[in-house]
Amino acid sequence: MATGLESQLVDLIAVFIIAAGVGTFVAKVGEFPYTIALLIAGLGASVVGIHPGIAISHDVILFVLLPPLLFEGAANTEFERFRRNLPLVLALAVGGLLLSVTFLGFVGQQAFGFPLLVALLFAAMILPTDPVSVLALFKELGVADSLAVLVEGESLLNDGVGVVLFMTLAELVVQVQDGSLTAAAVFTPSRLADVALEMLVVGIGGALVGLVTGYAVYRVMYNLDEHMTETVLALVLAYGSFLLAEHYLHVSGVIAVVTAGLLIGNRAAEEAMSPQTKITVFNTFETGSFLVNTFIFLMIGVNTPIDQLVRYADLIVVAIPLVLLARAIAVYPIVWVVTRVSDRDVPLSYQHTMVWAGLHASIPIALVLGLPAGIGEPYRTQLRALVFGVAAFSLVVQGLTMGRLLDRLGIVTRSDAQELYELLTGRQRAVDGALDAAQRLRRQGDLPTDVYEDFTEEYERERDDLREAITKLLRSNPDLRHEQQLAGERRVLKQEKSAVMDAMRRGVVSDHVGERLLEEVNLKLDRVRDGETTVGGEENEEFREFWREKAAAFGLEPAEIDAEEE
Repeated sequence: MATGLESQLVDLIAVFIIAAGVGTFVAKVGEFPYTIALLIAGLGASVVGIHPGIAISHDVILFVLLPPLLFEGAANTEFERFRRNLPLVLALAVGGLLLSVTFLGFVGQQAFGFPLLVALLFAAMILPTDPVSVLALFKELGVADSLAVLVEGESLLNDGVGVVLFMTLAELVVQVQDGSLTAAAVFTPSRLADVALEMLVVGIGGALVGLVTGYAVYRVMYNLDEHMTETVLALVLAYGSFLLAEHYLHVSGVIAVVTAGLLIGNRAAEEAMSPQTKITVFNTFETGSFLVNTFIFLMIGVNTPIDQLVRYADLIVVAIPLVLLARAIAVYPIVWVVTRVSDRDVPLSYQHTMVWAGLHASIPIALVLGLPAGIGEPYRTQLRALVFGVAAFSLVVQGLTMGRLLDRLGIVTRSDAQELYELLTGRQRAVDGALDAAQRLRRQGDLPTDVYEDFTEEYERERDDLREAITKLLRSNPDLRHEQQLAGERRVLKQEKSAVMDAMRRGVVSDHVGERLLEEVNLKLDRVRDGETTVGGEENEEFREFWREKAAAFGLEPAEIDAEEE
């Protein structure tokens, strides 16, 4: 007789057997998003009556599945791109969401026959763009960073706003239904001001929790060089920051995890992690995210209430275009305003993509599954059907047509030159790793000398060929070369900054001198962030470091020193 735990384990294995079958199908078919295939397989299982004993719930999605996905997405977001786009991302995540929720609430009141508060509650649930879905789809399509950072950044942040709106509106709906509050008293200026203040406190509070917990883990990592322990610390941070913010301090857990992930994925990765630690931490989260995505997309499909979708098909057919229209109202006006008051240019093709890429799935489903018990029928069942119906359309139709839309709009996901560069550099790293391993095996006596020499001769020849191919590729693609040069400078300068900070901590240089050196490195980083190289070349004036002026004041011109040594 199987115990409860054994039964759940069997169900979990069944879920991943289905996922393995879907993965095999996708690998054979080719251009087909794995996550969308999982959802379709789950919907098919639901239609034929196959239901694994595992059910998804509000708490499972928010507290178990969401934190590592958010953390991994934020950690892999380049902070400099995110910072440059932060005004637009915040405007979309806050102003755009509020605008679209207001529109859908008032229009939905007539379209669905809901009271205004219930229509606003539906809008607050369905309109936050889902980071789980967006991150998974954009990763598979290889969307350009300049576009991905806008959509992914918005999806990572607007859930905090959406959750606050949902909780506030759900509480108001319950109070109106039990008679403790009248509908007219809801929309008073003082109550609206309270809601706005609560959203501000929850958002800023979440960011502060993420900064404090992320910095604490960063400092531990800075003084630690043990990749397995640092991986455990990162996992503790992902879940701990969310629980501390959401459960104990009642601020935004989503924003807390995103903030902590940005800090660890950028500052800690550059300054506090060894190469081995980076590989272990990021590979762990990548694998974990893949498994979580596999589970969540399949289970969304399996748990979709097909009978309710059929019963309320008329409402779902009305809701889908209204949700898309509300999404368009959130994007086009906000982008127009922000681009007029800043130097940020967002092509119209990007704006079209941002509208269609506003997927709605796991977050809305988590919220509708977490509706308070005080919200009675028929609204409870109708809201559930609407959210699952719009989510299914969003993932299947919008998800499957996203690649075609990008092609139609002429948006290059990844150029042939970029793909070739990744192929060449990836192979070069593999060859370098093989040579290092061969040298280590020879020192240990596990590789005979003659075998080692044959091996290294072959691989060194391939390494030389790869270097020559990379050089020719960069020379023939100036834009690619410039992009890679800036990326390389940024990494080198961050290592330079880390070395100065380490020297200050060890007392090798005084704080006064160290701060001057750090100021200079920061100036170089600012130039690189603005797209200017600091390395001397034919077209670039070399950055003149301040130590040269100090040395010259002492009569120690570097050129003269070199001449004396010769």
